[in-house]
Amino acid sequence: MKIEGKTALITGGAHRVGKAITMALARAGANVVVNYRSSAAAARETAGEAQALGVGGLALQADVGDLEQARALVTAAVGRFGTVDILVNSASLWQKTPLPMGDFAAWHRVLGVLLDGSIYLADAVAPLMQERGEGAIVNIVDLSAWKPFPGYIAHGVGKAGLLALTRQLAVELAPAVSVNAVAPGPVLPPPGYSREQTARMGGCTLKGRWGTAQDVADAVRFLVEADYITGEVLVVDGGERLAPA
Repeated sequence: MKIEGKTALITGGAHRVGKAITMALARAGANVVVNYRSSAAAARETAGEAQALGVGGLALQADVGDLEQARALVTAAVGRFGTVDILVNSASLWQKTPLPMGDFAAWHRVLGVLLDGSIYLADAVAPLMQERGEGAIVNIVDLSAWKPFPGYIAHGVGKAGLLALTRQLAVELAPAVSVNAVAPGPVLPPPGYSREQTARMGGCTLKGRWGTAQDVADAVRFLVEADYITGEVLVVDGGERLAPA
């Protein structure tokens, strides 16, 4: 796909990796719709930075785990830009869900964003893409899709499910729509990481260092532009999965 002149909807696109993806697509010439749940100021700032590049930028609030809000998000994007050509499901709720849970509210919140939100939005944009004869969906997973993180059962199940959803959507939406995933490794330390934890994590990769959010954004752009790749996952982890324990 030629990105210039297209419209991209990025969930969680206001900050961290999501912002890097948003700006990479904007620099490639796409109008960007920056979805946020609570980061209104950051979303408006990111949309403004995109507009400064000469493309359209729009910040829209929605809890993508709510079906009606997800549908309204797509409707608003189409109302502003006419269609949605690129969907990046980047939103993720980093919340512990250790067993025993007792209260399953956090489980439902985490999976609501990762799985419900992704399928709600894919379902809403698919007819637009199919009508135009092309489209790209990129889902952001992570290494927990293969390797569980202790205490984060909902996150791990959600990311593994999102990877499975990627492959299923590739089958369902072929041939017009390409659907792929990117799995980042250590690119941005989680909030609260100590200097020691950060150094140790970087040393667990074959590269011996952390990557950057831009590495993930570059992978997303590559998959959007790669017309003959679908149903695949691109791991951007500096070789962490292959590194000796």
